[in-house]
Amino acid sequence: MPKVTDPNLLVGTETHDDAGVYRLTDELAIVQTIDFFPPVVNDPFVYGQIAAANSLSDVYAMGGVPKTALNLVGYPDDKESLDWLGEIMRGGAERCQAAGVVVLGGHTVRDAEIKFGYAVTGIIHPRKIFTNASAKPGDKLVLTKPLGTGFVTTAHKAGSCPDATYQAACAVMIQLNDIARDAMIAAGAHAATDITGFGLAGHAFEMAEGSQTTLIFDLGRLPLLPGARELAHRPFLTRASATNAAYVSSGLKVDGKPDSAQLEFFYDAQTSGGLLISVPADRAEALVINLQEKGAFPACVVGEVTERRDTALIIRE
Repeated sequence: MPKVTDPNLLVGTETHDDAGVYRLTDELAIVQTIDFFPPVVNDPFVYGQIAAANSLSDVYAMGGVPKTALNLVGYPDDKESLDWLGEIMRGGAERCQAAGVVVLGGHTVRDAEIKFGYAVTGIIHPRKIFTNASAKPGDKLVLTKPLGTGFVTTAHKAGSCPDATYQAACAVMIQLNDIARDAMIAAGAHAATDITGFGLAGHAFEMAEGSQTTLIFDLGRLPLLPGARELAHRPFLTRASATNAAYVSSGLKVDGKPDSAQLEFFYDAQTSGGLLISVPADRAEALVINLQEKGAFPACVVGEVTERRDTALIIRE
């Protein structure tokens, strides 16, 4: 992209952050993001909820408060009933209302494939921005949602996912990350990013690169969706898993011989995943307790941050 030079552009594209931030005054900046994708589940209302929660997540990851949203729709109205689209938009509106976000309108185009999401605008104080580029050596890494939504949604589409596992995944994907935002602010965290399409591996890699640190993960600590481990194999490994693994391969060191199925969760592309938070070590336990008390039950410490080593990421058994 062409380089932008503007003194009021506080967060742009240089560090692969979750959203852009532009200063309006000394006390106020706007956070802007956009996200949309094809259906990940067969229920249109739930798909709308997931798309909305996912779009709002980027603002939460920056520490911001989402305020307004615009619908983004691609829809084959010449082939599909508009009733299905109505349910999608109703699901999205439900999550926006829960977040205190006003949907102002949007834009719709005819498309061969259904796509839905939002352009979201939030607000933040210019000196209270969380980025993925400020993790500090000595920090602990906290993950706020379990992994495995990629495996579950792929198996669900194939008709091979147990209903309890599918329902657990949906509950996680529609959960707003305002819980995580509030908890990380209260804990005085240093950095954060949300875990979506690049998987834990890709987003952690970008945090390490932006912070010029090394992130170390204890593979056995990664929280998994109940029942997802049984789905972490072909044919439920998505193409994104392979590209995520390739993306980080040059900056990843694997110690020992980790369980291959567990390792797949490190690469699995997430939809509306949780936040990865870099927090001072002496505040990590309080952060986890706060998250769990607010409903982010699987939240836990999954690793630590060190001075930069030979690689950006290290996985321990």
